[in-house]
Amino acid sequence: MKPTAYIETTIPSYLMAWPSRDIVRAGEQQVTRDWWDRRAEYELRVSSLVLLECQAGDAQAAADRLTALEGVPVLAQTPEAETLATMLLKEVPLPPKAANDALHIAVAAVNGIAYLVTWNCTHIANATLRPQIETLCRRAGYEPPVICTPRELLDAEKNP
Repeated sequence: MKPTAYIETTIPSYLMAWPSRDIVRAGEQQVTRDWWDRRAEYELRVSSLVLLECQAGDAQAAADRLTALEGVPVLAQTPEAETLATMLLKEVPLPPKAANDALHIAVAAVNGIAYLVTWNCTHIANATLRPQIETLCRRAGYEPPVICTPRELLDAEKNP
């Protein structure tokens, strides 16, 4: 059985963006494309929030992001996920502007997703916050997803 992977909005954004002139961002975009080429190794999932966020901005870019996600099953945004997101905002603590980030984490946790794949290293894949997020999810009765970047998954595949 393939592991499940929740695709947070930064993944289709990096995947479909014009190549960045910033060398670090350009590298992250390439790593995203490399990981995306291996996506068949995972059971991908998104939430309605991902689809909503992908619709923002330039119309053509939004269409490209949504096209990349066609056929990916959409997880429900349940009251349980909303409650967990509220707990994450209050207790981790995440700032109010990170409400959507907390909801991404909560939807993945409540649905038992193995990996949450993101380039959002400010509020999601943050080494300082990650242990607090994991502890809170477990205290609420959910096994947290492994929060990681595409680079971390590719590196793990190379060095099991």
